[in-house]
Amino acid sequence: MDDKIKTLQEKMSEAVLGGGEKRIEKQHQKKKLTARERVHYFLDEGSFEEMGALVTHRTTDFDMDKEIYYGDGVVTGYGTVNGRLVYVYAQDFTVFGGALSETHAEKICKVMDLAMKVGAPIVGLNDSGGARIQEGVRSLGGYADIFYRNVQASGVIPQISAIMGPCAGGAVYSPAMTDFIVMVEETSYMFVTGPNVVKTVTNEEVTSEELGGASTHAAKSGVAHRTASNDATCLDDIKRLLDYLPQNNKELPKQKPYELGDEIREELSNIVPDNPNKPYDMHDVIQGIIDGDSFYEIHKDFAENIITGFARLGGRSIGVIANQPMFLAGVLDVRSSQKAARFTRFCDAFNIPLLVLVDVPGFLPGTDQEWSGIIMHGAKLLYALSEATVPRVTVITRKAYGGAYDVMNSKHIGADFNFAWPTAEIAVMGAKGASEIIFRREIAASDDPVAKLKEKETEYAEKFANPYRAAERGFIDEVILPKETRRKLLKAFAMLEKKEVQAPWKKHGNIPL
Repeated sequence: MDDKIKTLQEKMSEAVLGGGEKRIEKQHQKKKLTARERVHYFLDEGSFEEMGALVTHRTTDFDMDKEIYYGDGVVTGYGTVNGRLVYVYAQDFTVFGGALSETHAEKICKVMDLAMKVGAPIVGLNDSGGARIQEGVRSLGGYADIFYRNVQASGVIPQISAIMGPCAGGAVYSPAMTDFIVMVEETSYMFVTGPNVVKTVTNEEVTSEELGGASTHAAKSGVAHRTASNDATCLDDIKRLLDYLPQNNKELPKQKPYELGDEIREELSNIVPDNPNKPYDMHDVIQGIIDGDSFYEIHKDFAENIITGFARLGGRSIGVIANQPMFLAGVLDVRSSQKAARFTRFCDAFNIPLLVLVDVPGFLPGTDQEWSGIIMHGAKLLYALSEATVPRVTVITRKAYGGAYDVMNSKHIGADFNFAWPTAEIAVMGAKGASEIIFRREIAASDDPVAKLKEKETEYAEKFANPYRAAERGFIDEVILPKETRRKLLKAFAMLEKKEVQAPWKKHGNIPL
């Protein structure tokens, strides 16, 4: 027995250490790495400690006892990423297609339990065809054990999923309950039922890539938060993501060293066009505020009328939510509300302050939006921001109309600081629409209705389409020059660093799902 274990350990060491690191470097640009290569590439060199390497499945049906593989198709353990503890599991598609068995699930559950006890992130490298059908309900029970732990860990430790191969059937639901999903382009896919089942049931012809590939889930469904061109890039991306996050919900994100020196950003002064109907790229505003090249965008290709992502401001990790005038004029709709609400709740769970940049003309009108539940979905963002207790600062760059003004982190729903640029327009609606309603009789009775409408539109805009009425009521704390935005935000977030809120006791709220 000792010889057997020694031989096994030698083979494992040879696979990982005997030229293994060199192979990983050679395969950096390849699409696929093995499960072990993924783990060793992801973690700091020499830091991985494996758990359950000698575990085997217990199935004897269908001659399964003739096929025994140590580890049972999943590599589990812990190590460090940039010196910080991380738990990891990597499914091995070369063993029964990475299919999940009872013991395979037990190994994953063990590292998840430890991650929660210790308070460190869990990263799953998924490459599995689903449940191991030879085990029947035992494999299904294994999935449920993992799902339960995903829910218990939610909001306690960061959970990140990399989809690095097929992920089908029950295998998709564990990643779906984690905080972030990164998919590898062209080599990974996620779906509940595959193309063959779809064709049988609906008679639709669709490929795996079209049905559940990385681009599909990044742009259409919103299931994937990020995509990567290959395995190594995917793992690098997750390392960068972890850098913005705390280890658990009891810690603050790690602050990086920062020196004052570039607080006045002149480039911000010329971003908002003089024409209030002309779009501009809110990314330029974000880049003009944050520490250089620190923006890490989430859901870049999904609901592009709102921007979400992490950044650093004076070395601090912050979450950014911003309307994007380049797409649909920055309106709120079903998808953008869901996207921003989900991101808000993550930041609030893990003590990451929120910066909200506002240029929103309202909610998107139309039967499609109403029938798709914009009332309920828009309320998700309203609920999420109202519930959030982390430091929350808002900057209104241009339009803040109607109910969308309230929703986008207004003072009325608990924002700590609300700034506005002189170009801000805070009103129930745009000047033209408001004038048509308020002055309709005067306009109708005029000899020149067009000229009268223009006159009243100008009158309304001068009176209401500015930030000063709101500032008079205390709804805006200060009207600031765009170039001073970064300096003001640095001071605001520094002042709010020790903020504490004691919310009313409750088991949990009932967010409008």
